[in-house]
Amino acid sequence: HVQLVESGGGSVEVGGSLTLSCKTSGVWYSSYCMAWFRQSEGAQREWVSGIDPSSRTTYADSVKDRFTISKDASKNTVYLKMDDLKPDDTAIYYCAARYSEYCYRRIIDFGEWGQGTQVTVS
Repeated sequence: HVQLVESGGGSVEVGGSLTLSCKTSGVWYSSYCMAWFRQSEGAQREWVSGIDPSSRTTYADSVKDRFTISKDASKNTVYLKMDDLKPDDTAIYYCAARYSEYCYRRIIDFGEWGQGTQVTVS
């Protein structure tokens, strides 16, 4: 039984930093693609970043060079470090898991989701 629980969201000023955490259970990082998505008010959920079982990382163009995804199997946690935050980064951020060595970017490719954590940049 897979569970994903996000934390670390909050309010931050423009240019500030936050680190989101996704505590997992029932996930073997050696077999799962982990990803972060976000959804701003009135918009569709969009893919932000992914990390595959080999720890290869990918990023949306809008966050490249500002966000860093990582995972710590000993803590059963996936992180998203966000620097130089902008108002457009305001959204609910979701952690997602896919049982596959391949990290795709579509919502339908991920079967497991957390409840989300709010990030507000102003």
